[in-house]
Amino acid sequence: MSQRNAYLALAGAVFVATALLLPSFTVRAIAASLLVLATLGWFIKTLASDTRTAEFQTTQDATDLTDGQSQEIFALGKLFEATMNGMREGLLVVDKDMRIVASNTAAHRLFNLSRGKLDAQRLTELTRNPAIYSAFLDALQGTERSGVKVETHGPERLVFDLRVVPLASSGGRPRIQESSSDQGAEWTETKQTAQGALGVFIDITRIERLESVRQEFLSNVSHELRTPLTAILAFVETLEAGAIDDAESAHRFLSIIRKNANRMNDLIGDILELSEIEAGNASVKAEQVELNPIVNDVISTLGKRVESQGVSVSNAVGSEVTVFADARRLEQMLTNLVENAIKFTREHGRVTVKFEAGQPGGRDRILVEDTGEGIPAQHLERLFERFYRVDRARSRELGGTGLGLAIVKHLARAHGGEVTVTSDLGEGSTFTIELPSSSKIDP
Repeated sequence: MSQRNAYLALAGAVFVATALLLPSFTVRAIAASLLVLATLGWFIKTLASDTRTAEFQTTQDATDLTDGQSQEIFALGKLFEATMNGMREGLLVVDKDMRIVASNTAAHRLFNLSRGKLDAQRLTELTRNPAIYSAFLDALQGTERSGVKVETHGPERLVFDLRVVPLASSGGRPRIQESSSDQGAEWTETKQTAQGALGVFIDITRIERLESVRQEFLSNVSHELRTPLTAILAFVETLEAGAIDDAESAHRFLSIIRKNANRMNDLIGDILELSEIEAGNASVKAEQVELNPIVNDVISTLGKRVESQGVSVSNAVGSEVTVFADARRLEQMLTNLVENAIKFTREHGRVTVKFEAGQPGGRDRILVEDTGEGIPAQHLERLFERFYRVDRARSRELGGTGLGLAIVKHLARAHGGEVTVTSDLGEGSTFTIELPSSSKIDP
């Protein structure tokens, strides 16, 4: 009870006590009537005050609730916008008139747009691709479309898997059409015309590229295996037909069979080796190793080929040179490069292995130079691809698998380095293995 109400109650009690002491009944009745009226007025006033207080509290609670809901809705809107723009998939929403009503950042990149709003723009103004337009049109007619392949040819070729779903109006009901028959009118439900459509563009460029590489790889492997296998079968059939009785012919045919069998064996070995390296399963344990002895081992291993080709191979690496590499893998890389240089160097030509120390923080360089015919410039960029050959007929004649340079590339990268090539027609080529320098790894 407030202080004011306490004073009023005390005054009322004094008034009642005084009225009871009065001798006249009439005066006491008048006093009682005044007291009742005063009490009734005070009660009405108190009730009105409480009502206003309750109304104010209710209004305040409603205001607080509305503010909370607004903040929650605002937060959800920001979250939805951030989610939309953070998606890698492009999103487009069109209305029933094929006008764009919503889009995200990925869709802008897809259509090479710099502005952030596409509202009210027609789909035909955005793209002329018939596959996109047809998919959205079908969705507006109530048919969901998925698996639509879309290609764009901007700065680079991109491939997308498009899925478009219809957006029905809230609370909408299916459209009803009447069809007549002999038995009377029939009512059938038809598809509801959508009020809009939502399209999702999923980038499958990488998947398409990998699938293309896989198909090309299988095609190349099949072709590379078929050639020696066909030769083996042909000479086996020749021997079976009676050539085996001719000792000289039989010996020559068996030599050819052995050569093609070895080629198949080398090819399968290189395929397995390359697959292991590309899968990241090839172990590379780099350490400081002496380069000169490794180069000497490579030259000794290829001695017979050096003699048959009539070229000279020299080791110009200093005896004190060390490099940071896996000795076995480095020998494998150098063997592939030196053997390749020997194959394509003219008779009486030279193949030289050199070393150039890297600057502090740079890379050491191992160079394999030859005096061959050189490589045309248009082939240099693709030279380290699997099964890529400048002269296919000559490469097969010389016994190459087409995988040696690809193996060198992946092994160099496994060391944290790279392999490059420069060439001048008629003068020769230089293959360079770049490895992290010792100055970069020393503590």
